[in-house]
Amino acid sequence: MWAYVLKRLLLMIPTLFGVLLLTFVVIQFVPGGPVDQYLAEARAGLGAGAEGGGSAYRGAQGVDPKRLEQIKALYGFDKPPHERFWQMLRQFARFDLGQSFFQNKPVAQLIWEKLPVSMSLGLWTFVISYAVAVPLGVAKAVRAGSRFDVVTSLIVLVAYAIPGFVLGVALLVVFGGQLQWFPLRGLVSDHWAELSWPARIVDYLWHITLPVLSMVLGSFAVTAMLTKNAFLEEIRKQYVLVARAKGLSERQVLWKHVLRNAMIPIVTGFPAAFIGAFFTGSLLIETLFSLDGLGLLSYESVIRRDYPVVMGTLFLFTLIGLLTKLVSDLCYVWVDPRVKFD
Repeated sequence: MWAYVLKRLLLMIPTLFGVLLLTFVVIQFVPGGPVDQYLAEARAGLGAGAEGGGSAYRGAQGVDPKRLEQIKALYGFDKPPHERFWQMLRQFARFDLGQSFFQNKPVAQLIWEKLPVSMSLGLWTFVISYAVAVPLGVAKAVRAGSRFDVVTSLIVLVAYAIPGFVLGVALLVVFGGQLQWFPLRGLVSDHWAELSWPARIVDYLWHITLPVLSMVLGSFAVTAMLTKNAFLEEIRKQYVLVARAKGLSERQVLWKHVLRNAMIPIVTGFPAAFIGAFFTGSLLIETLFSLDGLGLLSYESVIRRDYPVVMGTLFLFTLIGLLTKLVSDLCYVWVDPRVKFD
């Protein structure tokens, strides 16, 4: 297995290189780079000064070539693309994610600042989804074909079909606007620092309820149906009939024998789901509830052409995704020793 792990780790290098190269090449053909945006903002400011009769009117006729070269050097665009690409790779090899063009902060610091919001959404969604989906899937498998199975399947599929942001709008209008049971924005209140710790916890849960509910309702459908199908497949196997013939209770058969085998596809997905919860960024949910997380950071970076943030977050999240995928594959061996990678 160690040879397999080493092989997978070595394969991550060309995979990372390919992802970064492809994204970097696409970026070169996207119009409106950081230099163009800087010049557009400068011209807009100079034009406003001209309307006001200010002395900035003369500068609105154009940008001095020397100043233009200084701007290009500031953003690193005075070098050819291949040099900028290799320089970026050398930075990433040292785990230096670079410096944001427009926020004047290291990319790693920006991610660290936005991470708590996305962690709050992701972890609560992960915990609640699995806490509801796994027992629901087991109950559906035990009662397969019954009215309970049909009704819950209908509810789960309808919840899965409703987009999270549509549900979020409805929750905001009803519970935030009309009934005013929950706040409309933010992760905590403005006076949160002045509250006692019990009051802080209540305030945090009060704010996080609607965003998490918007993300949870559609997220547990796949896990619930996967759990149901896995249990149904195991229940029909011969070892279950043998266990029942020995006089074991239905509870012992389900939770002692069936559960371990049926949970293999569920447990192996735990690492990816758990790590993904730390870096989950839902742009629409964060925008809707005014939550400044990773989703909003990524969107603003793309819109403003903040390339260091785009490439830095891409490198970090791709690396974490590859490592998490490796851990998920290794979990097959941990859960089912019959699996051999050779």
